[in-house]
Amino acid sequence: MLNAAINLQEKLACFGDQWSPKVIAELNDYQFKLVKLQGEFVWHRHDQTDEVFLVLAGRMSMAFRDRTVVLESGELFVVPKGIEHKPFAEAECSVLLVEPRGVVNTGEAGGALTAANDVWI
Repeated sequence: MLNAAINLQEKLACFGDQWSPKVIAELNDYQFKLVKLQGEFVWHRHDQTDEVFLVLAGRMSMAFRDRTVVLESGELFVVPKGIEHKPFAEAECSVLLVEPRGVVNTGEAGGALTAANDVWI
């Protein structure tokens, strides 16, 4: 894949499961992951890192204990490390995540929505 462009739409077409990030590229120790969201996730936090959400298609919301941020297609949001949050989307939404290699999607919360790490497409 060296020197090959990555087509995000082609990569999104490779999977249908939700809440299960797929790695498409790495930059130093950071991974770029595609994920499809629908419904509600779990309350969780990442104590060691910030997390970037870039909405590619659809609409999602990020709940915090004191407010909710709505993200439309083309919008980006950084969740600061250590801040408890819960993403959710009424209809399926496609998102590009940027986070360090090895970050568990459910943080310290664990549970049934915990996805395998380092799944490449």
